[in-house]
This record gives sequence, C-alpha cells and structure tokens, in this order.
Amino acid sequence: MRFTSEQRFDDGVLEREFTLGEIPGILWTPGSASAPAPLILLGHPGGLQKMYPRLMARARHCCAGEGFASAAIELPWSGDRPRSAAAENARADLHRALEAGEPVHDEIVDRLVLPLVETAAPEWRAALDDLLTLPEIGGPIGYAGGVIAIGIRLAVVEPRISAALLFAGSFVPRALFEEARQVTIPLQVLLQWDDEGNDRQMALDLFDAFGSKEKTLHANMGGHIGVPQFEGDAGNRFFARHLK
Repeated sequence: MRFTSEQRFDDGVLEREFTLGEIPGILWTPGSASAPAPLILLGHPGGLQKMYPRLMARARHCCAGEGFASAAIELPWSGDRPRSAAAENARADLHRALEAGEPVHDEIVDRLVLPLVETAAPEWRAALDDLLTLPEIGGPIGYAGGVIAIGIRLAVVEPRISAALLFAGSFVPRALFEEARQVTIPLQVLLQWDDEGNDRQMALDLFDAFGSKEKTLHANMGGHIGVPQFEGDAGNRFFARHLK
C-alpha cells in the first residue's frame, strides 16, 4: 500500500488516497482518536471517483458519529481499472432486460456478478491486511454497503469482519444464496422498496436465507438513491453495538 495524497477536513477527518498495487483506494480516519479506531469497509457499486461524494459523506459521518475509520477501494473493471469485455457484455444484457421489462435470467446475473465476487473479495482482503498494519487502525472490522454479493462472500470467508450493514440494491446469483446461509455475523440490511433496478422479492428471499441469529431489515419507501439520512445514524448505532 502506498499513500499518494492527503487532505484534512474542517471537522478533523484525515482523507488519504492510496494505491494497493494497481488498485486505487481512499482511507478516512478521525482527527481526535486517542486509540486505534475500528474500521468500516465501505462497499459501493464501482466508479470510486463517481461515488466519491457519497462515500466521503458516509465516511465522515462514521468518523464524527462513533470515531470509526473507513476505507474504500475501486472495484474490478471500474473507474480507471482495465475493463472486462465479458462483464461489459453481461451488463449490457442486464440493462436490455430491465429496459424491456423482461425477467433477468440467472445466466445473466451469474456472468455479471460471479466473476466480480471472485476477483473483488480477495482484493478487499488484501487491502484489509495492509490497513491493519497502520497504527491508527485497529479492530474490530465492519463492512457497509454493496455490491451485496461481495458483502456476502466477505462475511463468509473473512473472519476479521464482525458485523455487516448490507445494501440490497443489486442482483445476487443463486449460488450466493447458499453462501448466505453460512453467514453468522450480525447483519443490518437496507432495502429501498421502490428500487428501480432491484428485484424486491429476491432481496426479501435473500434476507430470509441469511443464517445470522441477529439480522434486521430496514425497508424504506423510495428509489435506489433515496435512502433516508436517518439510516446513517441507525448504521452507526448498529456498528457501535458490535465494534465497540
């Protein structure tokens, strides 16, 4: 991991951009921490710079609310990273089906999401390895955001993640439903009831499949980007219960 730039906001939060090999990322740490901070891994749908305003707001809210550090890395085939022709074709097929009002077949979801999960999960684990060497970062670790299939995989294979706040806003391969049954960490799942790009029943079936004894569903009216601001406070309270 190599830090490439930094800036400090007026609330004291320190933002540092870094690269992990060829993977860009951003780390936010609270300005007044007296001990190593718990870390939240901020999942997102790809395009780190495009998502930056929302990620930065989420990170600063985590820092201000509970003193958590936060980090995000770019997804495979997004932002300035090399593209995948197979992923582009699968994404085009998905958009065609949605625009035509047709069912999205499992074959399309598998082609788009499974390679993403197989590539992104090890990258997240490698980033976590390096982040935990920093003196200002400690455990426990939480995961917050999407792509929800990536969050499922990490919740199963990464024992350092103690709790997850998952955003139900993307399609999930059927094979990941089986992995969801192996998830045992505390979960809070956000679902936008009118999400134009999400299969609501699939999201409800996935929530039912999770094996965690503690799992909570927060369903709100509105589209994909209409998550109420108060859910940020609810997320902080969720992580405060499990990371402190």
